Amino acid sequence: MIKSVCGYCGVGCGLEFEENKLIGDVVYPTNEGKLCSKGVSELISIQTPSRLLRPQIRESIDDEFKVSSWESTINKITTKIAISPKEKVGFYLSGQLLTEDYYIANKLMKGFLGTNNVDTNSRTCMSSAVVGYKKALGIDYVPVRMNDVHDANLLILVGANTAEAHVVFHNRIKVAKKEGLKIIVIDPRFTDTAKVADLHLPIKPGSDIDFFNLVSKRIIDEGLVDEKFVEENVNNFELLKNKFKRVPVTKMLKRTGLNAEQFEEFWQLYKENKNIITAWTMGINQSVQGVDKNLSIINTHLLTGKIFTKGNGPFSLTGQPNAMGGREVGGLSTMLAVHLGFEKESIKKVNEFWNTKKVSNKPGLTATQMLEANLDVLIICHTDPIYHLPNRNKMEELIKKIPLVVEINAYENSETSKFAHIKLPAAPWGEKEGTQTNLDRTITKQEKLTRTSIDCKADWEIFQLIAQKLGYKEAFDFQSSKEIFQEYQEMTKLNPHLNIYEASYDDLSKKPFIWGEKIREDKEFFTENKKGNLFFVENKLLSEKTNLKYPFTLLTGRTRDQWHSGTKTNLPRTLLKYKELDFCEINPTNAKQLNIEDGDNIKISSSRGEIYSKAIVTQSIRIDTIFVPISNRNINYLTNDLYDKESLQPDYNQCAVKIEKV
Repeated sequence: MIKSVCGYCGVGCGLEFEENKLIGDVVYPTNEGKLCSKGVSELISIQTPSRLLRPQIRESIDDEFKVSSWESTINKITTKIAISPKEKVGFYLSGQLLTEDYYIANKLMKGFLGTNNVDTNSRTCMSSAVVGYKKALGIDYVPVRMNDVHDANLLILVGANTAEAHVVFHNRIKVAKKEGLKIIVIDPRFTDTAKVADLHLPIKPGSDIDFFNLVSKRIIDEGLVDEKFVEENVNNFELLKNKFKRVPVTKMLKRTGLNAEQFEEFWQLYKENKNIITAWTMGINQSVQGVDKNLSIINTHLLTGKIFTKGNGPFSLTGQPNAMGGREVGGLSTMLAVHLGFEKESIKKVNEFWNTKKVSNKPGLTATQMLEANLDVLIICHTDPIYHLPNRNKMEELIKKIPLVVEINAYENSETSKFAHIKLPAAPWGEKEGTQTNLDRTITKQEKLTRTSIDCKADWEIFQLIAQKLGYKEAFDFQSSKEIFQEYQEMTKLNPHLNIYEASYDDLSKKPFIWGEKIREDKEFFTENKKGNLFFVENKLLSEKTNLKYPFTLLTGRTRDQWHSGTKTNLPRTLLKYKELDFCEINPTNAKQLNIEDGDNIKISSSRGEIYSKAIVTQSIRIDTIFVPISNRNINYLTNDLYDKESLQPDYNQCAVKIEKV
C-alpha cells in the first residue's frame, strides 16, 4: 500500500494505492477517507491512448510532428535560448506542477537566465487573491483552514460553487451544517452549493464590491466595529469611515440586483453569528476588479476583528492542487521565491543563496502578457494557454508569431499543441514524486505509484537538462526531488514566516505539514507598521457591458466531474454521466423571448468570436445571464481579454453575448 495525495483540485485529498485501485486515506486530516469521483478515477488517466510518450519536433506548425531524441531536442531548445535576448524568453508553468518542478524552473529563469519571465496559469485563477492578501495583510497568506468551518457559526460563500469545484471540502461544510453552521451563498446561479444554503442571494454579476461595501457600511453605522482590535491592529479606519459617509447606498443596492428585504435577511444572519468565514474563488478573482473585490471582503473581517481566530477570516479557495506551492516557491513573475519581492535586500539574499549575480529587480511578464510580448522562445509546461486564455482568436494569432514554442506535457491532445514546434513527454500524476501545498497551507508528498512511461521525465528533470546544457551544471546537479526540496527548505530560511524548513520530506506522505500556524497564533500582520490595511474600493463598472446587440452576460465555471480541458477527465465513462461536457443554462423568460426550448442547439456570439452549444432552460440562473462550463473547450473564443490592472487576472465572468437558435 502506497500513500499519496490527489492531483486534481486545491483540496488535496489523501489517498491510498493498493492492488491497482485508489481509496481515500481515512487518517488523512483533509478528507478522512473521502474522495470525489475525479479522485477515484485518477488511475485511469495514467495509461490512455492520449499520452505523449516520446519527444516530437517539427520546423513549422504546418508540418507533421516527427519523433526525436531527448539530446537533439534539448540541443535545439538551448541553442535558441542562448542566442535570444533574455527578455525574449518565457516559461509558462502550471498549478499541476509539483513544488520541486516549480523550484527548478524558477531558479533557472530568475537566477541564471536573468529575467523574471516565469509565470503560471494560476495567474488566471488566484493572482487577485495574492495581491489582495499582500495589500491587506502584508504577505500572501491564507488565514483560514478548511477545518475552521467546524468552529464557525456562519459561512458566506461568494463566487464559489464548492459542491462542484471543491467536492470533499463541500462534504465537510455539510457536516458542519448539521452541527449548526449557517450558510449563505451569494451567486447569480442557484448552484448545487446554493441547495444547502440557509440563504441564497442571486446577486447581479459584477456587483460584489457594492455588496461588501454595503456590509462594511452597516458594520460601521450600527457600531459593530471591534474598536479595540482596529485601534491596535488596523490602519486607515478613519479614512474608510469618512468615505462610507458619502456612498450612494440606494444606488449600490440597486446595482446588486437584490432588494432591501433580501439584504436585511442577510444582515440579520450576519449580526446574529459570532464566528464568520467568508470564502470565495473564481467568481471573485476572475474580474477586471478582482483585487478590489478581495479587498472589499477582507475589509469586513478587519473591521470586526474576525480574523486570526478559529472559525473566522477571509478564505480564498485555490483551484489547482499546487497553486499554493507555486506561490510559495516564486512561480509568479511578480515575486521572487519564498515570498520575497524585488527590493534591493531581497535580491541580494536570493543572489547569495543561489550563488549568482543575475537576479533582476524588474517584474517579469505574466502568463496573460507572454503571448503579446513578441517572445523568441516560449516554454509551456503542463498547461494549455490556447484553451484557457481569453479572446482565443487573438491568442491563436499571437502564438503563431513566436519562433519556438515548446510544450512539456503528459498528453498529446491539448489545444496548444496545434501551435507547438516541440513536444516533450512529461511524467503525469502517479509516475513521479514530489510535494504540493493545498488550499490551506498543508504540504503533502505526492508519491510515484507506477513506473515512469517509456521516454517520459519528471518536469524538474526536463528543466535541469536545459539548465545543464546551457552551462549551469553545478547549480543544477540534483539526483532526486528530495534534494531539490531540501535546497528549497534552506531557502525558506530567508523569510522565516514561511517555516517550511521545519518539515521532513520523508515524513510528508505519512503526516502532512502545515506552515504558517504561528502567524495565526500571534495575530501577525506583515505590513511596514505591523498593522492590517483597510482600503476603500469602489465598483468602477469596468467590465464589458451588455447592449442591444449583445444583451446577455456570460458566466463560466467548472462542473463536478470535469477538469479544465478534459485531457484526463474526458476518458473515464463514469465522469461523463453527471453533466454533459457542453451546455448553456438560460432562464425560461429569456428562452421564451428567443423561442428556445430545452435541448435546442444554439449559437452564442460575442464581439470576439462564436461557439455552439445546447440550451438548458432553467430557473436556476438570473434573467439576462447565461452559464457555459469550461469543459466546452471553445469557451474562450467568447471571453474578453480585460485584465485587473494590479493582478493581471482576466475578467472571465462578465462578457456580453447574444444567443441565436440554430
